[in-house]
Amino acid sequence: MCPGFNNDIEQINGARKTAVIDKELLRLNVDIACLQETRLADSGSIKEANYTFFWKGLSQEDPRQHGVGFAVNNSLVSTIEPPTGGTERILTLRLSTTVGFINIFSIYAPTLCSTSETKDQFYEELDEMISRIPSTEGLYLLGDFNARVGADYNTWSSCLGHRGTGKMNDNGQRLLELCCHRGLCVTTTYFKGKERHKVSWRHPRSQHWHQLDLVITKRTDLSSVLHTRSYHSADCDSDHSLVSSKVRLMTKKIHRTKTKGLPRINTCCINDFESCRRFHDTFSEKMITSIPNDSDIDSKWCHLRDTIYSSAFSVFGKKERRSEDWYETHWDVMQSDVEAKRKALLAYKQNPISSTHTMS
Repeated sequence: MCPGFNNDIEQINGARKTAVIDKELLRLNVDIACLQETRLADSGSIKEANYTFFWKGLSQEDPRQHGVGFAVNNSLVSTIEPPTGGTERILTLRLSTTVGFINIFSIYAPTLCSTSETKDQFYEELDEMISRIPSTEGLYLLGDFNARVGADYNTWSSCLGHRGTGKMNDNGQRLLELCCHRGLCVTTTYFKGKERHKVSWRHPRSQHWHQLDLVITKRTDLSSVLHTRSYHSADCDSDHSLVSSKVRLMTKKIHRTKTKGLPRINTCCINDFESCRRFHDTFSEKMITSIPNDSDIDSKWCHLRDTIYSSAFSVFGKKERRSEDWYETHWDVMQSDVEAKRKALLAYKQNPISSTHTMS
């Protein structure tokens, strides 16, 4: 795990905390996913087998709530600028393409029961961040907006299509006002499909389905969006279903200057007395035989640093690659159970009765 955003994306350590999401995104062939309600403290990044995860949340001292992030396919990591700044509700990522940069926002909006002050602050902050995006760059807003935009095309023709669902609520009106002001469109309402593919969350009491998770883009970029729909089979232990949008983009690698690092030293042998004695002898011999002629303090430091490294490397050797993660190692054993769990979840979503609830 790597606390804090790392500008050098090649140096993000690999550790397993999100293997389930990693497998699900790979199964559904998702390139970039926006994550909400991560409930992770501060900011950080983590590299899994197939995806690299970035997140932003509240500080360690605050309650574990809200939080947003991204999951980027490892094959696309070289085409992005890692997230910087952001808040626990809004995080941005820049993707390099052949036609310029694309700005992707991961958003977790306040719920319907939040105070008006909280909602006003959120939409003012979102509007300000959108205003800073150059007009020549693309823009996509993805996330849990906790808003029902409805299907009133006649009133909101500039930002809604003919394929909307449900009725608009107060949060939906706030969102549509922002879309009208900034020339944005809710892509979910522009594509024909089954009704269950237009909704992503079921109310726990009324059992009615609603579309709270949206994909929004500029009207000028609407032609690049090929389809947007929900996938209820995605099992990531969330009460929301995955909303996926297929977009026509050609990524472009960002060239970064990077000097090749030195091999890591195997520090597992530092407690071995014989190895320590050999290191002491080797280091002493090299220090005596290679005394720098320059009296400059920087030259002396570089000589000492290089001598310590070369002595340690010759005695302790190169650090071997870490052992395979337990999740990846036992995936063949767990795969059938994970598939059964996914089918049970899908059955419950389609028909929430006592028998399917017991299965899931």
